[in-house]
Amino acid sequence: MKIRNLLLAFSCLLVFVAFGVWYFHNWVVQKPFAIILFIGDGMVSGNLTAARLYEGGADHRLAVETLPHLALLTNYANDFAVPDSASAATALATGVKVNNRSVSVDPRGNNLVSILDAARLEGRAVGAISTGSLTDAGVAAFYAHAGNSGEVESIAAQFVDGAKLDVALGGGASNFSPLVNGGLRKDGRDLLLELKKGGRPLVRSKAELENAPAFGSSHLVGLFSDGDMAFSTDLASGSQQPSLSDMVRRAIEMLQYNQHGYLLVVDAELITRAAEQNDGEHVLTETIDFDNALATALNYAGKDALVIAVGKHGAGGMTLNGYPFRQDHGVAVLGTNPFGYPSITWATGPNGVPPPAARATGDQPKAAPSPSAAATSEPAAFYDKTAINNADDVIAVGIGPGSQRLRGFLDNTVIFDILKSNL
Repeated sequence: MKIRNLLLAFSCLLVFVAFGVWYFHNWVVQKPFAIILFIGDGMVSGNLTAARLYEGGADHRLAVETLPHLALLTNYANDFAVPDSASAATALATGVKVNNRSVSVDPRGNNLVSILDAARLEGRAVGAISTGSLTDAGVAAFYAHAGNSGEVESIAAQFVDGAKLDVALGGGASNFSPLVNGGLRKDGRDLLLELKKGGRPLVRSKAELENAPAFGSSHLVGLFSDGDMAFSTDLASGSQQPSLSDMVRRAIEMLQYNQHGYLLVVDAELITRAAEQNDGEHVLTETIDFDNALATALNYAGKDALVIAVGKHGAGGMTLNGYPFRQDHGVAVLGTNPFGYPSITWATGPNGVPPPAARATGDQPKAAPSPSAAATSEPAAFYDKTAINNADDVIAVGIGPGSQRLRGFLDNTVIFDILKSNL
């Protein structure tokens, strides 16, 4: 009798504890409905300072500076101290260090589970946005697997065959079309046609994106350019290419209809593209465009959303020099400063003076060509066809549940951990 009573009491205790755990998990510790990750290579301290000055002067503040929690992140790859886009994005997407050029594939060749996969298993809607191509490693690491980031045909095929993104917006339509249709695919597959036959809505312009219904546009794909999208400053009035803010706003409006919440990844790839070409003004304007899109997300996602903005890697080593006046902004902080020095300088890139090339006879080197106007106004210390990545700790800032972990010096894999714990 006593044993039976003890067992009954113990059973009641277990039920009580289980109910308490369930109640605490579902009512006390509420997971954020909206989770948004912004990725931009303007997220290094020098670039943010320069973007702030360019937009409004020394007293100006960017939207990214309003987020309360901040950390500096190391971002080395598994094999190199300086990461490329693929390894850095994979660390954010999966929480695992991989080799450079690897897209969500570990050093042993095993496919890794991304945060979008984990979010989908929790019932959340998932979306991805890029100002570059949707097959670029910076966004592909969240839905595809490849041993080499240059395998864009395979990545595009994976996007169509199994990515299961509820919303995907960006450029790179040529990677989805065969050569006979003016695309880049050599395997003959017309992935755009396959998308349509599979019942996935495909939009190709800003007007089509705006007119797509917010409710019921399941697995919508937007491809707005053949390659990378246009720089934000090149979008004339009436342009049929949406801005980054447009894409973020529409994605949130569509994803928020999922009752279990959503996870959206936004990759501002054009910051890198500008840096690779030693194009300082476009680095700054694209960083500001990234910042504007972040402000849009904060406005549309709600006050209880988890929003994190983080860099992947530094590129080119851009530095804003000289002594602009406190209120100088815009072109006043560019070009040649009052002391005759270039305001923007680079470590590497096409604005460096090419090394002398050997003559056909191999006897005497040719004279170096005269520097271009761009090389004079934004010189690089060493020449390369495209600027190379540099060893910069990147900044991560955040607001909302879990973002309190962004404090001090951390590794970039912590971003995956923060997102995963809040799904």
